[in-house]
Amino acid sequence: MAAVDQLVCFSLYQASRATTQVYRRLLAPWNLTYPQYLVLVQLWIDGLATVSQLGDDLDLDSGTLSPLLRRMERADLLVRERGEGDARIVTVRLTERGRALQSEMAEVSEELLRCTGFTLDSAVALRESLHRLTDSLHTAR
Repeated sequence: MAAVDQLVCFSLYQASRATTQVYRRLLAPWNLTYPQYLVLVQLWIDGLATVSQLGDDLDLDSGTLSPLLRRMERADLLVRERGEGDARIVTVRLTERGRALQSEMAEVSEELLRCTGFTLDSAVALRESLHRLTDSLHTAR
């Protein structure tokens, strides 16, 4: 066992990389990246959001989010619209194609869960533990 295998941070890093690699394979048929998938999931749930809300929700800075949204708009998955009252506020909503992907991609989450070998209950428990860890680390800043 390597010395870094004793570190929680390294285990989190490895798990994150492995998860992203599985998502890369699962999302390939739709030519989507993992961050693009996260945008879709957020919009499937919320319906629409401002760019700043998406950035906050997905923990993505504008330098990452803006080009990602531009590519998704070119792929006819979403539309960005400037606010009438305040042009600085940009709202993002799914196109018909973007909404249709929700049913097409319904099995992606189930397949990822299968790949983990976890039960749904153990995956939920892990997620809750990771949320607590993240909250604690943000507080410690």
